[in-house]
Amino acid sequence: MSYSKLSDRYTVWPQLEQHREIWKSQTLAQLFADDTNRCARFSVSAAGIELDYSKNHITTETLQLLLEVARQADLSGAIKRLLKGEHVNGTEDRPALHTALRHTGAPTTPEQKAVAETLAKMSGLIEAVHSGSWKGYTGEKITDVVNIGIGGSDLGPRMVAKALTPYHLNKVNVHFVANIDGAELSDLLAKLNPASTLFLVASKSFSTQETRENALSARAWMLEAGCAQQDLAKHFVAISSRVDKAVEFGIAEENVYPIWDWVGGRYSLWSAIGMSIAFAVGMDNFNRLRAGAEAMDKHFAEAPLEKNLPVILGLLMFWYGEFMGSTTQAILPYAHHLALLPSYLQQLEMESNGKSVTRDGKPVDYPTGAIVWGTEGTNGQHSFHQLLHQGTSLVPIDFIATLKGHDNLKHQHRLLFANCVAQSQALLTGRSLEMAKTELKAQGFSDEEIAFLAPHKVHPGNRPSNTLLLEQLTPETLGALIAAYEHKVYTLGVLLDINSFDQWGVELGKLLGTHVNIAIETTDIPGDWDSSTQHLIRKFCSANTDL
Repeated sequence: MSYSKLSDRYTVWPQLEQHREIWKSQTLAQLFADDTNRCARFSVSAAGIELDYSKNHITTETLQLLLEVARQADLSGAIKRLLKGEHVNGTEDRPALHTALRHTGAPTTPEQKAVAETLAKMSGLIEAVHSGSWKGYTGEKITDVVNIGIGGSDLGPRMVAKALTPYHLNKVNVHFVANIDGAELSDLLAKLNPASTLFLVASKSFSTQETRENALSARAWMLEAGCAQQDLAKHFVAISSRVDKAVEFGIAEENVYPIWDWVGGRYSLWSAIGMSIAFAVGMDNFNRLRAGAEAMDKHFAEAPLEKNLPVILGLLMFWYGEFMGSTTQAILPYAHHLALLPSYLQQLEMESNGKSVTRDGKPVDYPTGAIVWGTEGTNGQHSFHQLLHQGTSLVPIDFIATLKGHDNLKHQHRLLFANCVAQSQALLTGRSLEMAKTELKAQGFSDEEIAFLAPHKVHPGNRPSNTLLLEQLTPETLGALIAAYEHKVYTLGVLLDINSFDQWGVELGKLLGTHVNIAIETTDIPGDWDSSTQHLIRKFCSANTDL
């Protein structure tokens, strides 16, 4: 199947379509049998991460054709434009300079200088709270820090804080609240002491509905507990571009930390948005996280395309999405502390590349924005891996594993790693009908039973996967891993000719949500709304006459 707009853009498109046909008869198992050096030829390392992409539906010819796509898209130039701070976000006429957030050398640009100043200010706050010199309204030291945010102001910090659990300093307890459902905030506040709780209100605009409502409820909780209005500043810090709104809320101006319009929310954990991370692991480890990301940034900027880890990840998903009919990707970290990584990557990829027009506003007629999902291993093996092995959907998989764990249960880490490798091996090799029959016969089944059971035990195999291997999950390797996925997403955006840095699809639901809320409050339901919406609002109003 040809997608006209991309086939017009890339002269190599017909060759890729023709090349795709070999996979109707070619198998990965045979390629490995024919080439004992395949793994070494299709592996690349960068910033403490090794990517083994040999278990993919590619040959040297495939890779060369995909690299030609990258050249025709001027990917190298696009990488330079991103890192130089050019306005790659065309619809909002701004750069996407999240890489400036992890610059660790002497600052040389205005953005880097602003970041350095903010980090220094953050360091002072973290030290004051950790040391106990920052006091609450009763003179007690802070024991609990609550990050109130949503989307990029929650998913990234929450994921990293969990991922770096072995590095927690345990100076304070760090919590996260995102959902506008009051149950999340209420359940947490029931366990906390107002006099020793500090809230971080993370919202670029300071008007995000979920964050604002949770912050207002937290403020009411503090006031009801006896905190005077003038003492609220001892319990609230803001990360926002709107100092005026934060001050109006009751936050002291000196306790408002900046976030800039050249940083997208889903790319912001490296900024003051990541303050909750620093409270958990300390500024030194937060800076190690940034350094790991910077190492991957340098690799992305300098490595040739054929040896560029994020570029390879992007090219592979371009191949599967545009030529192999895949609309999804599974992220399977075999590390309990990375349990939230799939959720984080959902936003990173789907909010970035879930677009239906090109960068110049023309409708696309080709797939964009794969559906990203997954969970930690080995939990997934006992739920959805059945579909991965024997289902009919093509699901490219990223397995993520570490060679060393942080706990003393080394035999369990060995079993964890063995399961990860075995899953990728089983997806590769599968089990033929003859193999199934032989196994059943060895188990003593009759010929009749074998004829019935054997087809159910067949695994087609030939299922693609990557393995990303880390020596250990450290702040540096985690930073590099996150940055690799950021750059993979940008690579895909360039190849697909879409803007990976805006998110207009988020806005319509917010706007309509405001209108629906007004209709509920006033019971004035517009007659030209669809009958389903009218019905649902009336049902809610009937059930909540006390509102």
